[in-house]
Amino acid sequence: MMAMPNTLSVLALFALFFVLSNNGAEASHKIYPQFQTLSVENVNQVHRTGYHFQPPRNWINDPNAPMYYKGLYHLFYQYNPKGAVWGNIVWAHSVSKDLINWESLEPALYPSKWFDNYGCWSGSATILPNGEPVIFYTGIADKNNSQIQNYAVPANLSDPYLREWVKPDDNPIVNPDVSVNGSAFRDPTTAWWADGHWRILIGSRRNHVGVAYLYRSRDLKKWAKTKHPLHSVQRTGMWECPDFFPVSSFGENGLDPSVNGQNVKHALKVSLDLTRYEYYTLGTYDNKKEKYFPDEGLVDGWAGLRLDYGNFYASKTFFDPSTNRRILWGWVNESDAVQQDTNKGWAGILSIPRKVWLDPSGKQLLQWPVVELEKLRGHNVQLSNQKLNQGDHVQVKGITVAQADVDVTFSFPSLDKAEPFDPKWAKLDALDVCAQKGSKAPGGLGPFGLLTLASENLEEFTPVFFKVFKAVDKHKVLLCSDARSSSLGEGLYKPSFAGFVDVDLTDKKLSLRSLIDHSVVESFGAGGRTAITSRVYPTIAVFEKAHLYVFNNGSETITVENLNAWSMNLPVMNVPIKNRGGENPRNE
Repeated sequence: MMAMPNTLSVLALFALFFVLSNNGAEASHKIYPQFQTLSVENVNQVHRTGYHFQPPRNWINDPNAPMYYKGLYHLFYQYNPKGAVWGNIVWAHSVSKDLINWESLEPALYPSKWFDNYGCWSGSATILPNGEPVIFYTGIADKNNSQIQNYAVPANLSDPYLREWVKPDDNPIVNPDVSVNGSAFRDPTTAWWADGHWRILIGSRRNHVGVAYLYRSRDLKKWAKTKHPLHSVQRTGMWECPDFFPVSSFGENGLDPSVNGQNVKHALKVSLDLTRYEYYTLGTYDNKKEKYFPDEGLVDGWAGLRLDYGNFYASKTFFDPSTNRRILWGWVNESDAVQQDTNKGWAGILSIPRKVWLDPSGKQLLQWPVVELEKLRGHNVQLSNQKLNQGDHVQVKGITVAQADVDVTFSFPSLDKAEPFDPKWAKLDALDVCAQKGSKAPGGLGPFGLLTLASENLEEFTPVFFKVFKAVDKHKVLLCSDARSSSLGEGLYKPSFAGFVDVDLTDKKLSLRSLIDHSVVESFGAGGRTAITSRVYPTIAVFEKAHLYVFNNGSETITVENLNAWSMNLPVMNVPIKNRGGENPRNE
């Protein structure tokens, strides 16, 4: 994909969309040539995360091709080895036994052939039936940004680290034909097998139409485009980083990409280059008609379901056969200015890997941090049966809350005080409703939740909170992560992120889990029905000066039934294997 270092306003993106709406070259990312090769001398630690994945320095974006091979998890990601802005992109490579502790290897792919001489951009990994992996990726062939699809294979299959990759000379395997916009044609998916053919999707656009082109092959080398795309949607712009995978209608187990049939739905996720958000639908994949049909009633467009309603993009899932899980990674970019990134010597992190499965309702996906994260939990503090009247905020003491895992369940005696849901809001995004109401304004049932990364006197804080409204036929639950009060610093993008939570309130309870890590707050509402990730840069509430509160600004009394907060021990993060002694994976 073509990464955008910093978030643009929606209005600016609309303008950009119309500028690019002829089939000319895509140019949605900002390029800073003066910074691309500015080597990093010192790394500023103030806002660096501790247990989220990031390299020791420099720029990182998309998680490219996560996979599991011979006892090791492999993570490839877009990386600039020469600076803290986008440019000079290679496929960096790290390995882990547990998705939490990571060790770095030499880059797996870097520009070296005529078919990728100007860039090795995003792609995916496929594990073949014989257990061998293959990588599909987008190569940039010339200065005109011509995008073609290539493959790479391991040089030594007996090496569990897969240290070296070979790009065969029969590349490229997919060239855009005359009907395809060759400068908007990228990010091949994991391949799947059906009816004697392998298949992949490639993201693109045709004028204003977002497109997932479908290609078929018998041997993974000679590919042909099908007569029509797998799916396309009007006025959605360029589809980057498509992801297409099956989910079981029953239980939480993940499925191999080639599984289809009864009791199986498919999810199609796309990353919208125009809005810098992602959305997905659930539906049926007909491999005879070579078409994907979203379920009736789902919004198929910008206002559709999102994996994450915050700072989260270019996500990728993979099937983990060792645990029968489908695991999701996302890129969490910076929300400060490019000069600040250059000064601090790094930019970008990845989300905590999340297990993904189908909600029992069949209407959405659920997400939850992988269980391995819990091995980092240290000292624990608890609250129970804590009453919160209107205006109360109670501090959670006893741990260092600049890096914490917080899991809390709130309850309330009645829904009677829920405010009416204004019909005008139905036409707004949830973040607009969050921005209008906020965490400070008195309400009925809410706002209540957490004040994370808060200074002692609340000059800075990042609230993550619920607010419940009464609509015509049911209650609507809003989850917000509002960065507007997160920092006194200048030159920062501080949005109100929000999503509605499809949850049954019969038991009059709402749960919230937030992973706090210096400059990121990654939150999961109602058991993973809604996820929101925020990047924040406090100036006062850093390290031991960060505080955590539970609060309620609604007239309905809220009870903190149970709250567990753990300080987080730090994992081994991207230490080169050659510096650890020995050639075997770490034994935990």
